[in-house]
Amino acid sequence: MSTSDSGPSAFQTWCQASPHASHQTLRQSLIPALLDGIAKVGQALRTAHDVSLAGTANAFGDDQLNVDVSAEAIIRAALAACPSVVTASSEEDPVERRVHGGDDDDDDDEEQPSQPGQVYTVAFDPLDGSSIIAPNWSVGTIMGIWEGRSAVSQRPSQKQVAAILGVYGPRTTAVVAIRTPGAEPACFEMGLSDGGTQGHAMVRPAVRLASPPFRTRYFAPANLRAAADDDGYMRLVTRFIQSRYTLRYSGGLVPDVVHALAKGHGVYVSPVTARSGAKLRKLYELFPVALVIECAGGRAVDPLSGRDILAEGVAECDERGGLICGTAEDVEHAKRELGLS
Repeated sequence: MSTSDSGPSAFQTWCQASPHASHQTLRQSLIPALLDGIAKVGQALRTAHDVSLAGTANAFGDDQLNVDVSAEAIIRAALAACPSVVTASSEEDPVERRVHGGDDDDDDDEEQPSQPGQVYTVAFDPLDGSSIIAPNWSVGTIMGIWEGRSAVSQRPSQKQVAAILGVYGPRTTAVVAIRTPGAEPACFEMGLSDGGTQGHAMVRPAVRLASPPFRTRYFAPANLRAAADDDGYMRLVTRFIQSRYTLRYSGGLVPDVVHALAKGHGVYVSPVTARSGAKLRKLYELFPVALVIECAGGRAVDPLSGRDILAEGVAECDERGGLICGTAEDVEHAKRELGLS
């Protein structure tokens, strides 16, 4: 395990290194609080020996597991400790609700924060991949942090200023991406400890996808059975195999994307076909993943249009889409095979 820096200085030093006055709250308060929340979710998962249905369903009608409910509560508590977070919504509760009390409709109708860059909304999936928890596979948390009071009807490429992918496996880690106006995009990986910020470690100060040539190429084809119904997807998967790509697919969006980031290359595909509709929720999954990939030097595009995922916002919280993401070369290759370019 590589830990170049440990202790509170690792992340705090990085935060203080930015010469930009804007978004200091994001760096010095909000992201550290969310990292602590992810560490607590990891601890809760390790002690949740019985993973079972909670007897409830989320707003989309999906049955909730006890660990889904626990993760949601932990992250909500972390957000409540951050005065800069005005509203938040999650895949379990997809309504932008006020974090610090009061009526949801009583927001003074302000479109812009009184202190630009210091007021945020957070859209998160507390436990992505909960269906593969039973076999004890790696799962994750996905978070998108937006400037302002709402992520709805906003352009993600401009208003989503940070994203976090928490990974729960043998270790608990988090890949953090930050892209704010006037500053260079950053993407780094933290190792998270149960002891809170004092025990966190900077595992990789810079997470970057590499440039070819690659000794080994990786591909992660989600919903592989859809290839039986879609010639383009079948052609793409066949080309991956003929080109001797190595299959790395777990069924969890976070670990499969982070695998590419750890190896430095790879491509993930979640298709949309006539018989298999879009599955990934833009606000809670696609947008944060796309920001992480872009900050790491890769691309994330829609498998139907070929457009960048972050080019267009959402009008409501439940909008869904597909995903092609990874190294720019592999994304372009996938687009060609699907007839998008």
